[in-house]
Amino acid sequence: MKVLVSDSLSESGLDLLYHQTNLTTDLKTKLSPTELVNLISDYDALIIRSATQVTAEVIRAAKNMKVIGRAGAGIDNIDIETATQQGILVFNTPAGNTVAAAEHTITLMLALSRHVLPAGISLRNGEWSRKHFMGGELYRKTFGIIGVGRIGSEVIRRLQAFGMAIIAYDPYISVEAAERLGIKLVERENLLQEADYISIHVPLTPETHHSISSREFRLMKSNCRLINCARGGIIDEEALYVALKEKQIASAALDVFEHEPPTDYRLMALDNFLATPHIGASTSEAQELVAIEVAQKVIDALYHLPVENAVNQPNMDQFEVLQPYLKLAERIGSFQAQTVEGQISEIRIRFNGELFEKDVTLISVAVQVGLLKPILQDNVNYVNAPLRIQQRGIRVSETKHSTQKQFTNSLAVTVVTDRAKRMVEGTVSSTASIRLVRIDDIHLHAEPEGHMLVIYNQDRPGMIGILGTTLGNHGINIADMAVGRKEIGSHALMLINIDSKVPRHVMSQIEALPTIMFVKQIEF
Repeated sequence: MKVLVSDSLSESGLDLLYHQTNLTTDLKTKLSPTELVNLISDYDALIIRSATQVTAEVIRAAKNMKVIGRAGAGIDNIDIETATQQGILVFNTPAGNTVAAAEHTITLMLALSRHVLPAGISLRNGEWSRKHFMGGELYRKTFGIIGVGRIGSEVIRRLQAFGMAIIAYDPYISVEAAERLGIKLVERENLLQEADYISIHVPLTPETHHSISSREFRLMKSNCRLINCARGGIIDEEALYVALKEKQIASAALDVFEHEPPTDYRLMALDNFLATPHIGASTSEAQELVAIEVAQKVIDALYHLPVENAVNQPNMDQFEVLQPYLKLAERIGSFQAQTVEGQISEIRIRFNGELFEKDVTLISVAVQVGLLKPILQDNVNYVNAPLRIQQRGIRVSETKHSTQKQFTNSLAVTVVTDRAKRMVEGTVSSTASIRLVRIDDIHLHAEPEGHMLVIYNQDRPGMIGILGTTLGNHGINIADMAVGRKEIGSHALMLINIDSKVPRHVMSQIEALPTIMFVKQIEF
């Protein structure tokens, strides 16, 4: 069997491959797309980093390919759908850089607290200005962490040694799991208002893009210090520039930027801003761990051993029959994740109909994948989703009912939080299209696809027209709309499919309408 390594890899990983007697490993970097297509058919496995683009054309040419391993977390340079269709296993190695990223967060926090960069520059320029660089202690300060995942948890463990009070916002972790970590869960706005330090540890999604902007900076303390080693684009850099320049917050440190390398260097000119060029994972230890991990997993996959962090599930026996229900399950989970309020503690999955009399494990996992994906993105898949749910202290229960009154088969998912309980039910039509058919006690028919507005409003005449006019005035086209209500004059629910994302200022206009009770923009 042959392995192609098409991007640079630590010697430790290469040595592991070279010492496999039944494997031939070739290191060929900086291949052009044409060169890769022309030679890929000879190989059983491919190892890449971020440089190699594994397109559909490459995958179709890989006639003998069994596994693609990504040294690192991101998989946006791999056509996962085509790989799955071709029966090729794809996995990544997100854990190798966990400690490096956590330590870099602590590094930036300390550097901000003691003005390390400007003090060093001042001394290099021949100045001795101790009074100008008066710092602050971490002891008894409040640290706010947004996202308590793999890296966030490691940051928390290190912060505790400083004697800091740690508060966190993460709707995907239970109160019990937070208590085990020794942290206090709070609402997002409370965290922004109370924290002396704020660090971000969530992926970049439509929901998190520019989620720290002008409004959020106005909520923060004037002595707050902000750190981002997660993903560029989560912080609105234009708003950050204004907040730092006008001293709305004390300082900020970024390791990641919306455009890399940055195209606007105004932030770099500010004395209260610290930046590093996306080096959070750049330690020799992290690179070695990732290289060894990706090499070992490729070896395991070629010898048909289980592989952790697989991001697809090719050649599943039930996949063809269950595929539309897997999609439905993911969409219901995603809908719940993007609309439910509070800390999730329980997921109740109800299978209705004869189709589900057999093993439903895969569909249950699909619900969990959908629930986690809006926040974890590439770091959740059919292999690790149940573990991720368990780590967050979320309980999962399943019930089956062979008879179903209205639909041949349907799937109902109830999510319980510390503030609410919501049930979403869906089904698959005879043409394999998926539909949401009930939200709690409200019946409707909606397609969970693309951009969607979820709106609860008082049941009053003219609301559909008002919303249609508001969206139309801003050039936003309605593709479809589902409306339901429990009874006349109570409250109604609208699920509106739209062709494009609604800008924040338009969302504010909708929220300000007198009969609107709840509005949320979600994306599938």
